[in-house]
Amino acid sequence: MMTAIVCLTGCGKTQTTLEYDEAMIEQETEFLINYCQNVDSDTLAQWNDQNEFSKEYQFMMSGLKFTPDSFDGAVDSWQAGIKECGEYVGHGDYTFEAKDDELTVSVPAQFEDRDATIEFVFDKDLYLESMTVSAKFSLGEIMEKAGLNTLLGMGTVFVVLIFISFLISLFKYIPAIQNAFGKKKDEKKEETKAAVSETVEEVDETDDLELIAVISAAIAAAEETTTDGFVVRSIKRRPSNKWNS
Repeated sequence: MMTAIVCLTGCGKTQTTLEYDEAMIEQETEFLINYCQNVDSDTLAQWNDQNEFSKEYQFMMSGLKFTPDSFDGAVDSWQAGIKECGEYVGHGDYTFEAKDDELTVSVPAQFEDRDATIEFVFDKDLYLESMTVSAKFSLGEIMEKAGLNTLLGMGTVFVVLIFISFLISLFKYIPAIQNAFGKKKDEKKEETKAAVSETVEEVDETDDLELIAVISAAIAAAEETTTDGFVVRSIKRRPSNKWNS
């Protein structure tokens, strides 16, 4: 049994760490820090105007294991750190932490307004993946930021609740608005009905006049006289159209 355990232990996966050259890594990080510290806006604009192939060619010729994306990201992170911590003053000793597929290099740095930690991350081929500048805040500053974030969050919630309450309070005016629109529709319907009735009456009067003229002509023809001798005062319609026997 002991022999089997020893054999199985020997067949297990061996944990290895990434091998690297500290001097080479420090040279690359120092180059990056010095470049970010001394580059001006014109040089940076010229660099950004270059294409990916030109950037990669310059890295290859200089022997630096950078990629255009990681290098540009490092420059942006440095500029953000300058805005937050002030101008760069110097840095301390490097600390290396290697894993099987990654190398992390960190160094404490001093800036005019506050201290920070610069961290470099390299992949398993020792190409730069990222560089970050993390400002160091005191406990009071951390508590102040936490308090401001809490107030901002709670304030936003209360503002939204007040707005929702205001909207709910307006619901009581909805029936009145609906009634007002309903009255307008009823008035329009009544006006339409009145106009139709007037039109029907005018049509009926026109029909009656024509009917009177026809009856007058028929009577005059039957009496062999003219229509001047009599006047039709009114015409009453029978309730049924059937002839009485």
